[in-house]
Formats: sequence, C-alpha cells, structure tokens
Amino acid sequence: MTELLKNIKYDLPASIVVFFVAVPLCLGIALASGAPLFSGIIAGIVGGIVVGGASGSALGVSGPAAGLAVIVLGAIATLGGSFEAFLLAVVLAGILQIAMGYAGLGAIAYYFPSSVIKGMLSGIGLLIIIKQVPHALGYVGGTQEELVTTGGGAALNPVAHMLDSITPGALLVSGIALALLVSWENFLAPRAKLFRTVPGPLAAVAVGILMSGLMASGAIPFTLAANQLVAIPVAGSVSEFLAQFATPDFSAFANRDVYIVALVLALIASIETLLCVEATDRLDPQKRITPTNRELKAQGLGNIVSGLIGGLPVTQVIVRSSANISFGGRTKMSAILHGVLILLCVIAIPGVLNLIPLATLAAILLVVGYKLAKPALFMQMYRHGWEQFTPFVATVAGILTFDLLTGIGIGLAVGIAVVLHHNLKNPFSVTMRHPEALEYRIQLAEEVSFLNKGSILQQLQEIPEDSHVVIDGSRSKVVDFDVLEILRDFRNTAPARRIAVELQGISLDAPFQAIRPSSPDASSDPASRSTPLTSSKL
Repeated sequence: MTELLKNIKYDLPASIVVFFVAVPLCLGIALASGAPLFSGIIAGIVGGIVVGGASGSALGVSGPAAGLAVIVLGAIATLGGSFEAFLLAVVLAGILQIAMGYAGLGAIAYYFPSSVIKGMLSGIGLLIIIKQVPHALGYVGGTQEELVTTGGGAALNPVAHMLDSITPGALLVSGIALALLVSWENFLAPRAKLFRTVPGPLAAVAVGILMSGLMASGAIPFTLAANQLVAIPVAGSVSEFLAQFATPDFSAFANRDVYIVALVLALIASIETLLCVEATDRLDPQKRITPTNRELKAQGLGNIVSGLIGGLPVTQVIVRSSANISFGGRTKMSAILHGVLILLCVIAIPGVLNLIPLATLAAILLVVGYKLAKPALFMQMYRHGWEQFTPFVATVAGILTFDLLTGIGIGLAVGIAVVLHHNLKNPFSVTMRHPEALEYRIQLAEEVSFLNKGSILQQLQEIPEDSHVVIDGSRSKVVDFDVLEILRDFRNTAPARRIAVELQGISLDAPFQAIRPSSPDASSDPASRSTPLTSSKL
C-alpha cells in the first residue's frame, strides 16, 4: 500500500485520463453489444475497482472489451434476447476463468512472438486513428458505437464517408484539443511544473466542455449535434439509479446454451486478456512482468461481480492500458482510481460529463493511437529483417481487415511459417574434412522433423560414389522416425555406390531413436557408440 500511495502523484493524473477515455468506450461497447448502456458503465467500474485490486498487473486497465461486442450481441440473441440469462453466462465464464488460472493456463501468453505482439499494438493504434478521425472532423453520422476501437472489417467505412459532412464546430474543438495536447507534452510540461502536475488531456477536456457551453449559448457561431457529445444515462433519483443495475436469471441454469455461451466468453476473454497483458508489459517503462495466472483469476473475479450486478464481461484492454502508460501511470492504483472516478461521476455529475465533445476525446485517442503506431516502429521492424517484419505486417493487416483475434491469428500463422522455413532450411550441415578424399561429415541439428525429409534425402543423393560419410547425431535431441528410415535406407544402399558410412551419436538399428549421450562415459553404450563402417562391412 505504501508503494501505491507513494506514486499517487503519477497515478491520479493518469487515472483521470483513462477515465475520460473509458467512459465513451464503455457506452459505445454496450451499444454495439445490444445491451443496456449502463451495463458498459458497470463493467468499467468493476474492471477498475475489482479487477484492478485483484490483478498483479501494474499498468493494465480492464473494462468491457470491444473484441467481445459481436459475441455478446450474438449470445444475447442465442439466449432468446434475455439479458438476465446472459448475465448468468458471464458469471459462469468468470468461474471458468478462475479455474483456468488455477490450472496454470496463463502461460499461453508466452507462446506469442514479439513481432505479433508489436503488430497487435500497431494495428490497434492505426485502428484507433481510423475510428477517431471521423469524430475529430465532425462526421455527424457517427455514434458512440463507432468509438469501439478494436472493431474489424468495416474499420475504413467511417473514413470513406467522413468528407461528406464535416462539422466546423467539431473540427474546431478537435483542432484546439490536438494543438493543446501536443504543446502541453512537448513544450509546456518540460518548462513549468504546473503543466507537469495537470495532465494535458484533463486540460483538453476542460477546454472542450467550455467550448461546448459557449457553442450552446451562441457565443461561438458553431454548434455540436447531440450525437457529437458524450451521452451517459442520467437518473432522476436514487431509485432510478439503482434500477439501472440488474441480476442474473438463475432459472436459466437449465438452459444448455448458457453453458456454451459461458465457455466461449471465458476462452475469448482470456485470450484477449493474456495478449493485452503481454503487450502492456512490453510498453511498461520498468519492464515488470505480470503473473498471468493471477490475472486470469482477477478477470474471473471481475466477471463474476460484473455478471451479478448487470455488467458486460470484462477483459484487460490495451486502449485503456496504453493511455494509462502514455500519461504517466506507475502502479495499479491508477486503474483502481479510474473505476472509482467512473462510479462517483455517474452518480454525481452525469450532466457535466454529457457536455464533453466526442471530438475532444477523439483528439486524446489520436495521440494514444500515434504513440502505439509510430512510423519509427515500422522502420525498426523492417530493419530487423523479413523474419520479424512479415509477421508484424501480417498482424497489422489482419487487424485492420478483420478483427483483433483474427489479425493475431494471421500473424501467428505467418510466424509459425517463418519457424518452419528455418526448420526446413537448417536440419543439418555438411562439411568436407578432406575434399581430395571425398570425406563428408553430416551434422544433424538438435531437432530434425519429418518436414526435413526432402532436404536430407536430396543431400544424400548428391553424395558421389567412392565417398566416406560421417553421420553425426551427437547433438540431436529429437530425430523423427521418418528421417531415421531415410538414413537407414541410405546406409543399406551405400555399398552399391561404394560409399562408406560412419555413425556417431546415433543408432539406426534400435526400434526407437537413440537418446543422445549425456556425458562422455555414455558413449560406452553399444547402442550409441560411434562405429566406423566401411563399404565392405555394409
């Protein structure tokens, strides 16, 4: 607790920024999910307070996930349109996630290559920019649903139509907000303590509210439409506020579809969380490592609580997490405080929040998107070589074309293809000890799979007659049975080509592959002893 309080001067400003980013996202995701708007707010509160408190992630911020919006929409329809039955599925999904955490399944996150994780960050950054440009320019056809920044195939649609209707008022607001954010970070904050104490996004939001009020009063000769402002449900009384919460329909326990929905939610929410954990840890300036199994348990607890009180499912979300990091968060107190702020503000000042222009929030997210997808990162990945750049670009393209999980799947498939390419390329090395005597040494790699059959067979066929060949498997840990058969056939047919074969560290006569000797003494084992074989012996 002392550590958390010691960094409060960094975490509080960051939590305010994350709060302003999270509120419209919570509403937009709820709208896209076909759920009550307040269910997104509930999930944001739970993701901050409950998951933030239980998580071991220093900088990760949780809340309703855009990647689940389509799944939630379909799940509610599958359950006959019953949101209460869906809430039961959310609770069960949370229980499954806790079980997954205790089963140690959090280690899945470590099997994703860094090129794919960096591609995910850049893809999300570009998607944020694409989604927010229409709001920044005042595309009046936009709704809070378009603030769902991890959507898929229709990512470019808002940009395609934005030039049809640019609103001068929104353009003015976003232009001033962007100029303020850039100057605040690059010129004002480095020169004066006051500007380092107050976060730039908070100043931008304050200016946005001021401009919104001046436009409404006619002091500025422009206007903002209702769908260009934040729209939080406003309760007229305590009873109306409490009525926005909901409880699961426990009679739906008898519905088989509830369990199917719960399993799908648990799996996808866990994968998205683990990927975001990996990405957030990479962005962390202190390079702290999040305990992934604990994170699954924390997310499970969050989903249980969210489902019990009427909220959407939660995951760790890279948009909120990256905003937290970009604006100075140090510990998980920033995530907790952002949840507290959402709770307090929807109770006390929903009317004030509804004065915030979406153009201001778009400007903040444009800065976040740029930091995630800097051109310098693309150049850096290009300089690392095609093995890193290809999965990186494939992930970015997949996210922009389809959706987050599909894009990651495409990048992972390309990364696996690169590994297979290297595996096919380097199953062995060939050296000539005495070229004039046609003496060859074939050194097998640590792992030689059936995928290497073709290259090994081709190399053996190219060995000329009257040669002496040493097949050295002393470094090999795994040699596939198919490869052993090829070597055995080569040894058996070698006498016809007057080729002498010598085996070292490998046996071709045992029913299974011989294990590489762990020490020099093990070479006394007849099954693994290096035995020179002449053509007459073969």
